[in-house]
Amino acid sequence: MNNRFVKQLILVVLICVSTAASGQQFLQPSAGAKHWTDSIFKRLSKKEKIAQLFVLRASERKGNEAVFYEEDINKYIRKYNVGSVCLFQGTSEQQAEFLNRIQAKAATPLMVCVDGETGVGMRFSDVKPFPDQLTIGAVSDAAISYKVGKAIGEQCKRVGIHVNYAPVVDINNNPKNPVINFRSFGEDKYKVALLGTQLMKGMQDEGVMACAKHFPGHGDVAVDSHFDLPVINKSIQQLDSLELYPFKQLIAQGVGSVMVAHLFIPAIDTTTNQATSLSKKNVTGLLRNELGFKGLTFTDALEMKGVAKFYPQGQASVQSLIAGNDMLCLPGDIKRSIKTIRKSIRQGKLSWVEVNEKVNKVLLAKYNLGLDTLKPLKVEGISADLNSQVSTLKKEVYLNAITLLSLQKPSLLPLAKDKKVAFVGVGINAENNFAKQLKAEYNADCFYFDNKVEADQAAKIIASVKAGYDVVIVGLHQYKKYPANNFGVSAASLDLVQQLQKEDNTISFVFGNPYMIANMNGAANLVACYEDDSLMHQVAVDLLKGSIAAKGKLPVTVSPKYPYGSGITGNYYFPVTTAEAAGLNGITLQKIDSIAANAIQQGATPGCVVLVARNGKVGFLKAYGHMNYDGKEKVTTETVYDLASVTKITATTMAVMKLYEEGKLDLDKPVGTYVPWVRGTDKENLKIRDILLHQAGLVAFIPFYKETIDANGKPKPGYYSTTPDDTYSVRVADKMYMRKSYIDTLYSRIAKSKLGPHGKYIYSDNDFIFLGKIVEHVSGQSLNDYVRNTFYLPLHMMSTTFKPLEHGAIENIAPTENEKYFRLQQIRGDVHDPGAAMFGGVAGHAGLFSNAYDLAQIYQLLLNGGELNGIRLFKKSTIDYFTAYHSDISRRGLGFDKPEKENATSKSPYPSLSASPLTYGHTGFTGICVWVDPKFDLIYIFLSNRVCPDGDNNKLGKLNVRPDIQEVIYKALTNKVENTINKGEKVNQ
Repeated sequence: MNNRFVKQLILVVLICVSTAASGQQFLQPSAGAKHWTDSIFKRLSKKEKIAQLFVLRASERKGNEAVFYEEDINKYIRKYNVGSVCLFQGTSEQQAEFLNRIQAKAATPLMVCVDGETGVGMRFSDVKPFPDQLTIGAVSDAAISYKVGKAIGEQCKRVGIHVNYAPVVDINNNPKNPVINFRSFGEDKYKVALLGTQLMKGMQDEGVMACAKHFPGHGDVAVDSHFDLPVINKSIQQLDSLELYPFKQLIAQGVGSVMVAHLFIPAIDTTTNQATSLSKKNVTGLLRNELGFKGLTFTDALEMKGVAKFYPQGQASVQSLIAGNDMLCLPGDIKRSIKTIRKSIRQGKLSWVEVNEKVNKVLLAKYNLGLDTLKPLKVEGISADLNSQVSTLKKEVYLNAITLLSLQKPSLLPLAKDKKVAFVGVGINAENNFAKQLKAEYNADCFYFDNKVEADQAAKIIASVKAGYDVVIVGLHQYKKYPANNFGVSAASLDLVQQLQKEDNTISFVFGNPYMIANMNGAANLVACYEDDSLMHQVAVDLLKGSIAAKGKLPVTVSPKYPYGSGITGNYYFPVTTAEAAGLNGITLQKIDSIAANAIQQGATPGCVVLVARNGKVGFLKAYGHMNYDGKEKVTTETVYDLASVTKITATTMAVMKLYEEGKLDLDKPVGTYVPWVRGTDKENLKIRDILLHQAGLVAFIPFYKETIDANGKPKPGYYSTTPDDTYSVRVADKMYMRKSYIDTLYSRIAKSKLGPHGKYIYSDNDFIFLGKIVEHVSGQSLNDYVRNTFYLPLHMMSTTFKPLEHGAIENIAPTENEKYFRLQQIRGDVHDPGAAMFGGVAGHAGLFSNAYDLAQIYQLLLNGGELNGIRLFKKSTIDYFTAYHSDISRRGLGFDKPEKENATSKSPYPSLSASPLTYGHTGFTGICVWVDPKFDLIYIFLSNRVCPDGDNNKLGKLNVRPDIQEVIYKALTNKVENTINKGEKVNQ
C-alpha cells in the first residue's frame, strides 16, 4: 500500500471521526441503553454470547411454497438464545405471524433483518416491489431515492424489520456481471454514492438500519459468488478511486451497517482462496481502521459457495469473527459454528474480549432499534399497508427514469392519434397492458412474437407491418434480468427487432434491463423503459401521447453509441422550467428569438444556443439554426460547442481556485516554484497573481504551427503522420497526428518568448498555458483529468470535457472552422485553437467543450456559494475573492473577466449596459459567452460557432448579438428588479 493512498485514507478517517454521522445513530450510548444492555449481557452464557452474533434464515421457497424453519429457529432460541433472523419468502401475514410467535419465545429480542433492496416486496409474495436500483439510477433527482428509502423504512417498521440489507452501492462497471447488474444504481461512482446515501437516509430516518453492500465492491465481477469465489485483480489505487468511493460517502453520512462481500482481491489480501468477508486485512484493516467505520458489519451469506467451497461450516464463522465482523449471516451448522468458535478462543486465535465487544455492540444496536419495547405486530391489513405507497412511488420513479435515447423522426413524439399504428410485441404471445393501452389510444393492430416462435414467422410480421402502417411500435418484453445467453432472447426475436427498427417510422421500447440495448444500436427511435410492468407500460404510452417528457439518463454504458448519461432531456441537476417560474418575463425573452434569427440570417453564425437561469432554475433554453450553413443538421439544446477561451475560467481558473483553497497554490509565489522548465529563464519569477490578471508581460499569442508548415501551408515532413503510433501520438485533427517530442519545443518557445513590461495589461493565451501546467504539476494529474474528476463528473456535466470525441458522438458536436492554413480540413470535435490542438487538445487557454445546460451547472454552483445538489466544491469566500476586481489597470478579476468599471457612462459598455459590477464571466473566440450576475442571481450563456466555416467572421461582434441578448434578459427581470437597475439599488432576493 503506497504512502499516498495511506495518507488519503487517514484523511478520510479523520473526517469521518470528526462528524456526528460517524457516531452512528444506532450505536449511541445512553443511561437507558447501558442499563438494558448490561442486564441482558449478564444473563448470557458463553454459548449464548456467540449465538447473539448469528443471523438465521427464516424461510425459503421449495417449489411453489414458502417453507418456514420455525421449528429449527425455536430450537436454537431455546438452546442458544440466537440473536437474529433474516426474512425471505412468504406472504406478509405469514411473516408477521411468524415474527409474533418467535419473538414471544425469545429470551432476548431478535434483531430481524431482510434482504430487501426493492423493499419487502423483493421477498414477500403479496407485496409489490419498488423499482430496481438501476431504474432509480436513471433518475436525475436524488430526492426520489430518499422517498423510496423512506417508504421502504416504513414498510420495514410495519412488519417488524430492524435491518434492511440495502442499498447496494456496488458500481456496476461490468455489463456481464452475473450477480449485481440491475441491483446497482449504475456505473458512475458519484451518482451511486448520491443515490445510495439518499436511500440510506430515507430508511434510517424511519429508524430502520441500512446496510451498504457489498464491501469493498462487487460490481466488476464475472462470477456469481453464490457459486464460486470471484477474483478482482485491481490495485489498491484503482479500488480507492472507484469501488471504495460510495462506501466512504455512506460511512461519512452515518450508514448503520456494512455487508462484506465474498471476493478474492489480492491487492488487499493475498491469502489463497480467502474471501474479503473472511479477511482481517479487509474488514479490520481497510474498513475499520482506514475508512473509520464504527457501525455493525454483516458477512454476506456464509452458505454461499464463494466461502463454503473453501471453508467448511464452522471454520467460515470463526474466520469471519477473526476478520473483525460483528454479525454472521446464515452460518449453516449452528452447533458446529459455536463449538469451532469456542475452540479458536481456547487456541488464542480469537479472544473473549473481542467477542464481548461485538455482543455489546449488537445489544446496543438492538436497544437503539427499539427492541427493548417490542410489541406484537398487527396482522390485520398488513398486506394493504405494505402496498400502500408502492404504486405511487413506483410511477414517480418511472416518470423520471424513462429515457429517450434516439429520436430521428421527431413527429413520433408525441404521436398523433390519426396515425395508423402497428404494435409488435417481442417476447410475448398475447396481449399485455402495453398492447391494451395502444389499442385504446391508437386503435393499434397487434402482432406477437415470443422467443419460442420460429424465424419464418418473423418474415410474415415484417411483411404485414410494412403494408400500410404509418407507425410501427416495437415492444421488447419479458426477457431475463441477467445477461447470460443474451438475456434469454432468441436469435429469431433479435433478428425481427433489428429488421423492424431500421425504418425511421419505427419506435422501439425496451422494457427491462437496459444492457439489452446493446442489441438495439440500429434503432432510429429508441426508448429505455427499464422495467416491464403495467405502470411502466402506462408511462411509455404517456410519453407517446406527449403528456409527459422523457427525463431519464442511462445509468450505465450499454454500447459505444449509448454511453453512460445518454438521454435526450434538459432537466438534470437544476430544473428547466418556465420563464415565469424562474422570475423572468417570458414575453420579453421572446425578443431573443428575433436577435438570434437576424444573426443567422446575416451570416454571423449558422446557429446558436441561449440559456438563461435565474433563482436556481433554467427559465430559458433554446436552440437556433443549424450546425453549418448547409442547413442539414439542426442545432439542439444538447449540441456541444468548442468553448474556446471560456476554457480559461471553466477549467483552468476553477482548478487554480481549488488548489488555492486547499492551500496547495500560493498566488504570490513565482511560476518557477511550480513549473521546472521555466527555471533559469526570464519567466521564472513571474507571479501567478499577475498571470491570472494578464499583466505578467507574456506575449499574447505564439503561432506555434507556422514552424511546422511550408510556404504553401502544407505540413513539413517529419512533423505529422496520418496515423498514430508511438512517435506520432498527438492528435491535432482527423488523420493528423503530431510528433510527440515536439511538445517540448512548444514549451521552449514559450520560455524563450519576448517578455514585455510587468504591470501592463496584455490579454494572453500564454498566461493560461502556464496556469494549466501549474495545475498539472501541483495536482499530479493532467488538466483534463483533474477538472473532469474534480468538477464535471461530480456534477454529472457529461458533455463538458476536453477531447470530446473520446466521450461522445461527432454528430452532437458543432463544427468550427474549415481551416485552410494549418490542418487543411473541416474541424469538428477537435479544438479550434491551433496551439491547443498541438498540445493534444488539452491546454489551459482552450480545448474545453460543453453543451449549454451542463456548462450552466458549474456556474449555478458558483452562484450558490460553491454547492449544487448537495455537492460542495468551493467555499463562498474563494468564489467572492476570485470574481472581484483585482487590478488598477484593467477590468479583470483573478482569471475571470468583468464589466468595465465605468460601464454606466461608457460609449461601449461591456459586456452590456445593465450588467452589475458583481458580474463575472468570459467570452470565447468561437462565439461563446458566459456571464454570471450575483446581484440578480442570473446566468447568461450564449454558445455559437461563428467561426464556421471561414474562421475570420466577425459579424457576431459587429451586430452586438451577445450584448443585445443580454440586455433583453435584464429587461425580462421582474419590475422590482428593473427598478433596481435604474436606481442602482441592491435587490432583496
